[in-house]
Amino acid sequence: MQLCWKTKVCSIGVAVLTLARVATAQPLSLAAASDLQVVLPTIVASFEQSSGVKVNVSFGSSGNFLAQIKNGAPFDVFLSADIDYPRELERAGLAEPGTLSPYATGSLVLWSRTGSGVDLQRGLEVLLSESVRHIAIANPEHAPYGRAAVAALRKAGLYEKVRAKLVLGENVSQAAQFVQSGNAEAGLIPLSLARARAASAVGQYVAVASSLYPPIEQAAVVVRASRNKNGARAFLAFLNQPATRTLLANAGFGLPATGR
Repeated sequence: MQLCWKTKVCSIGVAVLTLARVATAQPLSLAAASDLQVVLPTIVASFEQSSGVKVNVSFGSSGNFLAQIKNGAPFDVFLSADIDYPRELERAGLAEPGTLSPYATGSLVLWSRTGSGVDLQRGLEVLLSESVRHIAIANPEHAPYGRAAVAALRKAGLYEKVRAKLVLGENVSQAAQFVQSGNAEAGLIPLSLARARAASAVGQYVAVASSLYPPIEQAAVVVRASRNKNGARAFLAFLNQPATRTLLANAGFGLPATGR
């Protein structure tokens, strides 16, 4: 494995990044939102090669990770699908000061299996049809995309009409699995998961108008209890490199909001 020290320049694709004095003895542990499952492994592999730092990733719902970190879970970096969760850690004194870093914005889509008979060209209105008996979303209690799905349905005037059809996944990945397995005819999931190879091979999607739900601003932060703060800070710097942002864009994410 190639190591990178002090002034040696490391590249990921066309971008270059200098990582200074990254501690390689201690691996990094990342708590990452499930919508990153398609792209984060590639980003992590590039970071590992460039820095020599081993990275372990756990995927799940952002709200659950927030609770775990508050209870002392040994994560170094929290990559949330909702910027408000890292801010909450800041307010609680559980985030390393000055490390909150927006890295992307997310988009919501309506997704169904090919051949399911769901006419996606009708948009959210198709959810009213008798052919759609179950609609998968992530649990809005702790999943940002689940809250976005509920907000979109409410603003479209559909929530009360389809509420009985909703089936809740623990996170967005599980919600997508409900649709992929045929246990739900349609789902409201992140664009990143709908564009993944496994999903695009068996399904199709249509965008949900962004005006129907609040912006999905995603941000990362170094956890105050991290045992490898140098490595954690280096990973956040790597996350915001142009080449890494290109990977995120190709996976269906937008650029992070400015001035946050």
